[in-house]
Formats: sequence, structure tokens, C-alpha cells
Amino acid sequence: MKNKYTYIWVSFIILVFGIIFIPKIIKRVNSGTVVENDRMNVKDNSGHLSYLIIDGKKSSVPSFGFINQDSILITNADYRNKVYVVEFFFTTCPSICPIMNQNLVQIQEEFKDFSNFGVASFTINPEYDTPMVLKEYAENYEVSNLNWNLMTGDSNAIYDLANKGFNIFASVNPDAPGGFEHAGMFALVDKDGYLRSRVDAFGNPIIFYRGYITPEDGVDAQGEKEQITELKEDIKKLLEE
Repeated sequence: MKNKYTYIWVSFIILVFGIIFIPKIIKRVNSGTVVENDRMNVKDNSGHLSYLIIDGKKSSVPSFGFINQDSILITNADYRNKVYVVEFFFTTCPSICPIMNQNLVQIQEEFKDFSNFGVASFTINPEYDTPMVLKEYAENYEVSNLNWNLMTGDSNAIYDLANKGFNIFASVNPDAPGGFEHAGMFALVDKDGYLRSRVDAFGNPIIFYRGYITPEDGVDAQGEKEQITELKEDIKKLLEE
């Protein structure tokens, strides 16, 4: 008899919980207010760009120092007080890099009147991509922004910067086109050196902007244009901050 009353009591509690809380949960899901609050968090979801928060701290660009296409040492300090886009690429890439850099040239033209906008391009094939090679590559793509540095240096340092510093995947892969595998993503950095991005439908930062879309993805170029348009909009926001 005691077990019977216990079962009735538990059933009653479950019923009350369902009546009170389940509609609220459904409402939150439908309104897009359910967010991931563990690894990532958003400080401001009111239209301003989000910071990436890891372990309770804003994620910033790690220190780096590499040689650019003009054989000049460039460090993260050279980008202080500038808004800039970060990419990892290589000059002999037969697939996504040309698309990425064509998009960056478009962005360069969009903000050609802003002396505090730049691009940081790091080669993942530094053994081949010497300053001379990078210089020719920059000329071929008509890189004119004085703050667009194509950089080369120690391969281990570059891979650490990509995979650990920015969490943008890059790796040697003999089976991949050109012998290297990498994510074709752009990172956006504000004037204070913090990673910034817009947020998704659930209020979480998207973190990176896709720099390319290929026919193999099963979508047309419109998706790519939308991503680049969003990036341009967000660069403008940071320049106006």
C-alpha cells in the first residue's frame, strides 16, 4: 500500500512539472533564447558584436612575429588600434585559397579609405612561401593595403598560431590538394586585439566567417557572398566603435 501511495505522489509531481515548466521550455526553444553557456558566452546580444569568452576571459590574439612579403618583421603589436581579418593560406593552394583571397581583395577595396583596417595572412607552407614568393603573390592579387601583411616563418610557430592560437585548423596532408589541409575561415579582430563576431540564432558567437564556398558544397555563390557581406558589415561596426 505504501508503494502505491508513493507511485501516486511521484506521478502527481511529474504532472505538475509538465504543466508548469514544459510550456516555458518550449517557449524558450521557439524564441531562440536557449544558449550554450559553458564554453562560450555572449556579453552583449543587443546588436553589438560578441566577444568569444573562454574560461571567463575574452579571447585575444596571441603574440606572434613573422616576416612579411617585404622582408620586414611584423608582430601583433603592428596591428594595435587596427581592425583586421586573419587567414591561413598557401600560395600554391589549388582549391580554396584563391577564392578566399579574391574575397579579401574585395574587402580591401571596400575599406581602402580606412588606414586602421588591415589583413594578416599566414602561410602554412613557409618552406616554399618565402618573402619573395609572397611578394609576387601579393602583386598578382593587387594587394594595396599597407596593413595587409602576408607572413612566413617557423612552421611550428605558424601551426601553433593556427591550431592553438586561433583554433583555425591547418595541417600537412599529402593526400589533400596541394599537400596541405586547412579551414577556409576568417577571424575578425578588433582594435584591442580581441576576437569578435556576430551571434547565431541562439545568441552564441559564430566565431569565424567562412571565406569560401565551392561547387562541391552543393550551394551557389550566393552563400559565399552573404558570408562576405556579413563580414564587411561587422568590420564597419568595429571601425566605428
